Amino acid sequence: MSARPGQRVRRFFLALAAAWLSCGAVQALDRVDVQIRGGDEEIAAAVNAASQVRALQAQGQTDPQDLLAAARSDYGRILASLYARGHYSAVIRISVDGREAAEIRPLEGPRSVSNITILVDPGPTFLFGATRIVPRIAGGELPAGFGTGRPAESGVVADAVDLSLRAWREAGHAKAAVADQRVVADHARAVLDVDVRLDPGPRLRFGPLAITGEQRMREARIRKIAGLPEGETFSESELRRAETRLRRTGIFSSVALVEDDVITAPDLLGITAQLVEQKPRRYSLGAEIASLDGLSLTGMWLHRNLLGGGERLRLDGSITNVGSGASGIDYAIGVTIDRPATLTPDTTAGLLLRYEHLDEIDYSADTVNFGLVFSHVFSEQLTARAGLTYSYQNGQDPAGSFNFRNLSLPLGVTWDRRDVATDATSGTYLDATLQPFLGFATTGSGVRVTADGRIYRLLGQTGRLVVAARLQGGAIYGPTLLDTPRDLLFFSGGGGTVRGQPYRSLGIPVTRGVFDFQIGGKFFAAGSLELRGKVTERIGLVGFIDAGTVGLDGILDGQAASHAGAGLGLRYDTPIGPIRLDVAAPISGTTGDGVQFYIGLGQAF
Repeated sequence: MSARPGQRVRRFFLALAAAWLSCGAVQALDRVDVQIRGGDEEIAAAVNAASQVRALQAQGQTDPQDLLAAARSDYGRILASLYARGHYSAVIRISVDGREAAEIRPLEGPRSVSNITILVDPGPTFLFGATRIVPRIAGGELPAGFGTGRPAESGVVADAVDLSLRAWREAGHAKAAVADQRVVADHARAVLDVDVRLDPGPRLRFGPLAITGEQRMREARIRKIAGLPEGETFSESELRRAETRLRRTGIFSSVALVEDDVITAPDLLGITAQLVEQKPRRYSLGAEIASLDGLSLTGMWLHRNLLGGGERLRLDGSITNVGSGASGIDYAIGVTIDRPATLTPDTTAGLLLRYEHLDEIDYSADTVNFGLVFSHVFSEQLTARAGLTYSYQNGQDPAGSFNFRNLSLPLGVTWDRRDVATDATSGTYLDATLQPFLGFATTGSGVRVTADGRIYRLLGQTGRLVVAARLQGGAIYGPTLLDTPRDLLFFSGGGGTVRGQPYRSLGIPVTRGVFDFQIGGKFFAAGSLELRGKVTERIGLVGFIDAGTVGLDGILDGQAASHAGAGLGLRYDTPIGPIRLDVAAPISGTTGDGVQFYIGLGQAF
């Protein structure tokens, strides 16, 4: 008797469920076991990091064919990681459900994998025996670890060869290459002998620069920006600097300077710039909010290549203190035109025009700045700038109106050795300015000096704790307080100086006639200390303390006022930097009362 329609439907779904459960069982991976003879934790960590099987397990991938392929590839991956630590007689066994992975044919792979075991006997650590790389050029240094009796790590051998070739290339021998190499492991003595012979090739000069991939950019300007010294002796560092200059413009998404395979008689080596241009326009938006300071909005629009010569037109604007309970809304708009490779390949010239409106607690002011600025890149870490700026400011305070006009010569230097600008874990940062200014009419003349120094250090071996410290300072010499343009004076308080204290709340009290009000001081210092800890790969916690001082004649005299704040912060890492939430309260001073919070992108400093 045939089954009824309802019974056939039930059987179909039961069979489907059974098949699904069967597939789930086939895909199951119960265990991956890594065993290291001798129990060396450093070797175990290296093996786990190199293992593709471990990577698939972490990703939850359990397809039998993928696991078998990963197990077969792990022999070479693990062996390479052991070579990097000086182990050249290792024995590696990888079993898949009891069968050696290397002996399982790909077409005869298992339908399911339950257990994978990785057994590693690293063997002894080999030491360097004879070490020789010839010929050597004067000034060419080898790694400190490349010498008889030192651990024979494979990476040290590669570094020694690379440094030797780089030294020859730096001296003009662009075609330097390895002519012969003998690397012999003596297993009886656990010694590695290295004998490498180099062929330096002829000494060459830079030939003409060919260009491919340009669309909107003029070739003459590309050559000017690259600054490749045609006709001069070839240099590896000069070639890399030319690449960096082209990348620094922001015009190209890809830059590669490729050497010709053939030498042009008598001794010229042609270079081809292979370029890919980015879209010419870009914009960005930003926002930050604080409980008392209110909302701050910023925006920027950029044209990377305005006239086909790398000229950058930048429009930026900001609106701050929106919803602030202490002052009115501030806003600003600026226009900047930069031209790279002006005067030298590493010098950028810029014209700027900026308007700013300030509506503070005790005064309001409108300021216009117009100027010419030159910036010069000495290295990836060191830049300097100089300019000539005219400033006009008109405003009002409780005592009446004021007007300032001055011509200034701002000079500055930035030394940035941070590992990551938006979320540094090590390194240092220093920015210093010297701004002499000449006042007209009722405006005084003098000099303004500022400095901003930061240092970052990792604590412990895990890399999850970072100590960050910041010290800011400024001083104005020459004019009296009331003869100094208000935008040059110093305040303290808020997210950029002392969290937990209201924005620009600490200044100098002034009495004019019957009016009492506050303006900025001529001297300023602020310090911040943070302890940053990683809770997970994306979430971090921060404890911090900030302090600031503002003075009329100095920061150490009895008339200087100070305040401080402290709090806790939460960080969430994103591809463009950590999202920051700080909650702070005043711990000294009379300018603040109550808890404040700050939300923004990137670390506080």
